[in-house]
Amino acid sequence: MRVVSLRLDDLFLCLYEMRKYIAADFACNNWNEVEAYLIELSERNWSDKADFIKWLKDKSELEAVLEENMAWRYIRMTIDTTDTAKTEAYQFFVTEIQPNLAPYEDRLNQKMMAAPWIAELSEDEAYAIYFRSTRTALDLFREENIPLETEINTLSQEYGAISGQQTIEYNGKTLTMPQAAIFLKNPDEAIRKEVFELIANRRREDREKLDELFTKLVKLRHQVAVNAGCTDYRDYKFKALGRFDYSIQDCLDFHTSIAELIVPMIRTMQQEQARLLGKDLLKPWDTEVDPTGKAPLKPFESGTELLAGSVDIFGKLDGYFRDCLTTMDKEGYMDLDSKQGKAPGGYNYPLYESGIPFIFMNAASAQRDVVTMVHEGGHAVHSFLSRELELTGFKSLPSEVAELASMSMELMTMDHWDRFYSDETDLKRAKKEQLESVLKVLPWIATIDAFQHWIYTHPEHTTAERTAYWLELGKRFGTGMLDYAGYEDVRESSWQRQVHLFEVPFYYIEYGIAQLGALGVWKNFKSNPAEALTQYKAALKLGYTRSIPAIYETAGLKFDFSKENVKELTSLVDQELNKL
Repeated sequence: MRVVSLRLDDLFLCLYEMRKYIAADFACNNWNEVEAYLIELSERNWSDKADFIKWLKDKSELEAVLEENMAWRYIRMTIDTTDTAKTEAYQFFVTEIQPNLAPYEDRLNQKMMAAPWIAELSEDEAYAIYFRSTRTALDLFREENIPLETEINTLSQEYGAISGQQTIEYNGKTLTMPQAAIFLKNPDEAIRKEVFELIANRRREDREKLDELFTKLVKLRHQVAVNAGCTDYRDYKFKALGRFDYSIQDCLDFHTSIAELIVPMIRTMQQEQARLLGKDLLKPWDTEVDPTGKAPLKPFESGTELLAGSVDIFGKLDGYFRDCLTTMDKEGYMDLDSKQGKAPGGYNYPLYESGIPFIFMNAASAQRDVVTMVHEGGHAVHSFLSRELELTGFKSLPSEVAELASMSMELMTMDHWDRFYSDETDLKRAKKEQLESVLKVLPWIATIDAFQHWIYTHPEHTTAERTAYWLELGKRFGTGMLDYAGYEDVRESSWQRQVHLFEVPFYYIEYGIAQLGALGVWKNFKSNPAEALTQYKAALKLGYTRSIPAIYETAGLKFDFSKENVKELTSLVDQELNKL
């Protein structure tokens, strides 16, 4: 199979290497060919530590092959949710491979943890962390959860199919939601209102369907937790996500810090927005428009232009970063433009066997797309830098580390956005939007995370109770500056736009934690770019072979999302905004 090998002198060589354990023609088309490897691993004996390490590497190779096979099925399905063959290919893996795989994974984990060399290998922190995660998996595994997990995986993908079909008709054109959202930046309020209502009306059609889908997911997830001996799904998920370095209370304290420190800053921004628009309160279609009447920023026309500009920007930071993107482009590991039938959102999917990640996004010629591209590009660089690690488990990153890579890249690239903006005024606008968004996203992160804490500690809640709690959170983390009169139902169901709630529960506060880390990287970068980049790359190369605090320390940071640190780092943003 083809593998791309990266030299640190910025030269990339495409090598053709044979798999060391898995047959070159293995394609995961049936369970029997998978099971044969699992049986061999289960029955293999070890005579010494070298045999055991060879077994770990073979197990790791199988994991990488299977994960990449599933990844490609997911990628192809999300690129075109209307293609039933692609959906069926993904569902085959979810329903035929994963359920059968789970008991063997547990069996192999038990075999591994019974090896006499565990204590010796654990003297290496990389192995200690890997074995800690394995022990957690063993503690949580229950055979009766296998069919439940299969059902959850199948149901969660319905969200992408439903959302991918959401389009509006405007000015004789069919627009996806990302394309339609551009009009919410139009200086003409009549246009903004019209498009907002078209979007709202289209989403209303799916509100009940998404409510029902989410209710099913909550009940299934709660049953998984109970089966695993956990109090609730929050308890279960904190263990499953490996949140060893912070607690539930730390998350709740973070919510409080955001409500007390950041919400007042956003309120001030929105008050100024309303003043410039000549209003007392903002309508929901007023939040993204430039209040001075300027047209929305349009940094590029197509995904091709977006990629070319991003490659240049990455190159100005570091030649290695540039070559990561050019390698992905050469190999066809990107799908950037928004189009009908495409699932919403954006992601970087690490592909552990080939070592080349895949970037998926919905570019619609907006400034936000530039941010998404460099964000996902940061994830991609992370994948490349950690690709040579010995075991697949060493590359499986905690989100607090993964998002540090991507969010730091957003901020470090800002001074090079002149590649998209020849006009200095537009460049300043783009930077201002970015820095404001750093602050604005924190209350939303806190809201989504607090919502999940309540959802899964109240698993028997009704749809009405869920809606009521969502509105209560809106008061806690809202500014009081938005007037939803006549559109109350839009606010009630606004949580349905967050894909994480449906597909990756409890994965969201990591963005807040990592945002603070990224501000720290940016602060260091502004003082000493070369040193900050060296520390950044060194941290990313670690994968998950060190604890989260140790990785942050390598990046020149403290792993700290206390109230004091929130205040210090967000005041930096405020200072920079004042300069713009």
